[in-house]
Amino acid sequence: MPSQRKVGAILGYANIVVKNLVNLVYTPMLLSFVGQADYGVYQTSNSFVFSLSLLTFGFSEAYVRFYTQRRVNGTEEDVRRLNGMYLLLYVLICAVALVLGLAFAANAGAVFSNGFTEQQVSLARTLMSIMTVNVATTLFSTVFDAYILAHEQFRFQQTRQMFTTLATPFLAFALLNLGLGAVGVAFAQLSVNVVLLLLNARYAVGALGMRFDVRHPDGALFRAVAAFSAWIFANQVCELVNQNVPNVMLGALSGAAAVAVFAISVQIRSVFYSLSTTMSSVFTPLINRIVAESDDNGVLTDLMARVGRYQAMLFCWVLGGFALLGRFFVSAWAGEEFSDAYWLILAMVIPLVIPLTQNTGIEIQRAKNRHRARSVAYLCMAAVNLAVTALLAPSVGYWAPVFGYVVYIVLGCGLFMNWYYQRRIGLDMARFWGRVVPVLGVCALATAVCLLGTVVLPVSGWLPFLAWGAAYSALFALLTWFVVLDGGERESIGGRVLRALGR
Repeated sequence: MPSQRKVGAILGYANIVVKNLVNLVYTPMLLSFVGQADYGVYQTSNSFVFSLSLLTFGFSEAYVRFYTQRRVNGTEEDVRRLNGMYLLLYVLICAVALVLGLAFAANAGAVFSNGFTEQQVSLARTLMSIMTVNVATTLFSTVFDAYILAHEQFRFQQTRQMFTTLATPFLAFALLNLGLGAVGVAFAQLSVNVVLLLLNARYAVGALGMRFDVRHPDGALFRAVAAFSAWIFANQVCELVNQNVPNVMLGALSGAAAVAVFAISVQIRSVFYSLSTTMSSVFTPLINRIVAESDDNGVLTDLMARVGRYQAMLFCWVLGGFALLGRFFVSAWAGEEFSDAYWLILAMVIPLVIPLTQNTGIEIQRAKNRHRARSVAYLCMAAVNLAVTALLAPSVGYWAPVFGYVVYIVLGCGLFMNWYYQRRIGLDMARFWGRVVPVLGVCALATAVCLLGTVVLPVSGWLPFLAWGAAYSALFALLTWFVVLDGGERESIGGRVLRALGR
């Protein structure tokens, strides 16, 4: 399993690289084919329909915990009953998702009539219908995906993700060339997700031996899973507010153009999320196993600090690079009309260094069944985010959700969660931050030095872009080697490099 975690992390970051290289071409391609307004309609429709994912009520995230407990303390029949319960549950969830999604599509005019033209409302109605089927397909795939994750089959999981990353834009490009526009993009996503569902089901049932017992329902098990999942569901409501509702509100209150600019900033913000979650996700089964077997807070703190330290190195390297090069990149990539996205991204991403170095803490809370307080706090902060967006969107446009988002991150993810980890979960947060803070200092120093240099030699083309990127990376690596890494880490990395060179 350690080798699976290593391969999973490596392939996960390879996926991030491939995905973002694809997006370098994919997003401008969409904009050129469909235009800024239709792109805004597409993003708004996607955000609106994505709310259907809340119908999982947190059950998918609960699976690994209950599977691990039954593997450690139960029997094979207990696992089959768990699988059977999840199968029936997701059949019902998918049916409800289809009904609600099609109802959303039928009433698109009532939702978007103030911000969209009549033609845009018609496009939104078509897109939402296709996306509804896509969401239902993705939800049903969760049954098998959770089982694959519980078995720590990260190699299959990440290679499958690579297929999705590459297949979707190629199919979308073909359909765009046939003149299908944004509708073709939605069809491309649906087609790839259907194939993904079939691959997941075949691997889980065929290779891993997933079996279902639907004839002996366990009421006590369902009540336990439902009680555990309820607070995950509350947290998913917060995620929906912060990730998708602002798009819908901007579409209704400020128009499609504002949505397009904000959507670009959210798309780049999601890159920072993926840098963090890719590493922490491979430790989810291990964390649940530690809690089930020993519940040792010292071991859990060391794991959280070790993972968080490496998450911080990668996050800060990319953050400093974006601060240095992002203004030129956004204008060259998406167009001058999207230049404000640079400032939106910086404002939202800088505070993210707190939660995105602590993602393993989320899994520790869930494994301990102590995640209720986090969900309550985040619901309060999400309400503040929603209120700020609604109040300010008509006057400041895409800056409104940024203001609300920063309040949510600083107060909820920052101050409250670190207090909760220390006082209620039992983790040593002083030890955690003692390992992470040096990385933040190195990032600030390397970025400041290079930004001063750009005053003399500005980033005005791709050649200085590459040159400054290389200079910043070299300085960041040098400072990390001498300031952040300890002697054991330097020796370990040096040994791996020598082995790679065959010495």
